Amino acid sequence: MLCDIIKAEYIEGYKLRIFFENGNSGIVDFSHYSAKGGVFSKFKDLSYFKKFIVSEELGTIVWDGEVDIAPETLYSKCESEAIAISE
Repeated sequence: MLCDIIKAEYIEGYKLRIFFENGNSGIVDFSHYSAKGGVFSKFKDLSYFKKFIVSEELGTIVWDGEVDIAPETLYSKCESEAIAISE
């Protein structure tokens, strides 16, 4: 199931609240990503992690135009809050 991300908010530490186009939202904890190494080693710097954007083109969260995670991966890791978006 492909479900694009339309909005994301920083919560604390390495946690983001993510809003999907189907109306679902939830929290993803990215704290374990820096241990994966490679481009994710940049997440060791919390100030870098906080500088994410939501790419409308890609439908996911992007850091520095070079680091991103597939929206379906984030959807599966999301701790669902079962909150519909009302904007």
